[in-house]
Amino acid sequence: MEERIVKPFTAWRHFKGTTAFVITVAKHSETGEEFVIYRCIGNAGRTDHKDGVYARPLDMFLSEVDHEKYPEVTQKYRFEEIV
Repeated sequence: MEERIVKPFTAWRHFKGTTAFVITVAKHSETGEEFVIYRCIGNAGRTDHKDGVYARPLDMFLSEVDHEKYPEVTQKYRFEEIV
């Protein structure tokens, strides 16, 4: 199984076409849940949210695209690292 690790200062492609630059991975102070803090750019009206800084649970950031909801999407994961 492929291990995907989110590190600060890496770029990731969202399945809808935007680019996310990871700022850091933060831990919730009470629950311990990890969140990816990232800056989304290049939206140009392609998604519902605007360019800006966001926090998303790490598990969700690394999750697979819901191909039932988005059958036309060829990208496997919600975010894939740009190397």
